[in-house]
Amino acid sequence: MMTVRMSWVSSALVAFALPVMAQGTKPAEPTKPAPETKPAAETKPAAAATGAEIGKAAPDFTLKDVDGKETKLSSLKGKIVVLEWANTECPVCKNHYKDKTMQNTFNSFKDKGVVWLVVDSSSFAETKKDAITKWWKDQGSPFPYLLDAAGKVGRSYGAKTTPHMFVIDKNGVLAYNGAIDDNKAGDKKEPKNYVADAVNALIKGTAVATAKTDPYGCSVKYGN
Repeated sequence: MMTVRMSWVSSALVAFALPVMAQGTKPAEPTKPAPETKPAAETKPAAAATGAEIGKAAPDFTLKDVDGKETKLSSLKGKIVVLEWANTECPVCKNHYKDKTMQNTFNSFKDKGVVWLVVDSSSFAETKKDAITKWWKDQGSPFPYLLDAAGKVGRSYGAKTTPHMFVIDKNGVLAYNGAIDDNKAGDKKEPKNYVADAVNALIKGTAVATAKTDPYGCSVKYGN
């Protein structure tokens, strides 16, 4: 009989102790997720300079003209080079050739070791090659007319308009970048010819007084 009572007492004590222990024991706190680690900000590379810069080497190039003849700029070192961006469909270019602005400018120093090159970076320069060639022949083909349909050369110089002029000295360094003259409205009888001034300064071995101006005309018709 004693054994039965002791078992009952023991069972009662265990039954009483369990809820007490449960009340006194705090449940373990849930493990908080580690704070999200944000990736380090990427360092963006500095924007590359676009276009040719005054006082630095002019970007070299090799292009073919409307007759298929190849011209490489670096092969012209030792000569002053004038680059003219053009588009035979641009009314500004047409007016300059009608008024013989480009031809007369070149004729004023053509016997002094100066080379004049026309570059057409229009995306249709190849597909409309026949029409371009005809127009150019009608002008007397005063200079080589180079085709840059891919626009690679135009973009390397930062050519924006037609016309857009660049003058390179005998060492292949860019000396002038900008407009042909200050006659944007086309109403001046004696405009200031920036290209002529730059070339003549280089011939004399003096500094170019105005090395950069804003070009005017139609936008260069680059492809995508």
